Amino acid sequence: MQYPPTHLVVMGVAGSGKSTVAAALSRTLGWACAEADEFHPAANIAKMSQGIPLQDDDRWPWLGEIRDWMTGKSRDGLSTVLTCSALKQSYRQLLSEAGGRVVFLHLDGGADLIGQRMQGREGHFMPPTLLPSQLATLEPLSQEELDAGSLRLDISRSPEELVAAVVQALGLDADQAPRAS
Repeated sequence: MQYPPTHLVVMGVAGSGKSTVAAALSRTLGWACAEADEFHPAANIAKMSQGIPLQDDDRWPWLGEIRDWMTGKSRDGLSTVLTCSALKQSYRQLLSEAGGRVVFLHLDGGADLIGQRMQGREGHFMPPTLLPSQLATLEPLSQEELDAGSLRLDISRSPEELVAAVVQALGLDADQAPRAS
């Protein structure tokens, strides 16, 4: 069975493990992978580096760039794996407008565990002091989103376990999925 282009958006607050899980999914499936942080304009990165939370007006153009990237890959017949906080349902709605099938994978876990992970990171522009604002902004996946195929994943599980759960739950077969060229 050949799959239509699918975009796995690995979402959640900073420190939840998005980059690790996305990289593992990309390796397993052979799909193109991107970090949403790469799509931020310099002004957004400067704000976050100073500990200033982004506002919706900062996020809309960034999210539009991500949606357009996924659509371009879909036009080329390619599936992708993407990290993106996608904290609000309205953000996920905009990303869902991309060509192809868009599936959100919410990496969910407690604030203590996420905070510990953030303290251990080096060289990332997102300081741990912004975690409370991210948690306050987070709108977990709705029942409608879950019914449409998106998944909530417990970050206390290993990245390998999470990848296996995603591949199984979505019925993906790495040998038959559209691959990056």
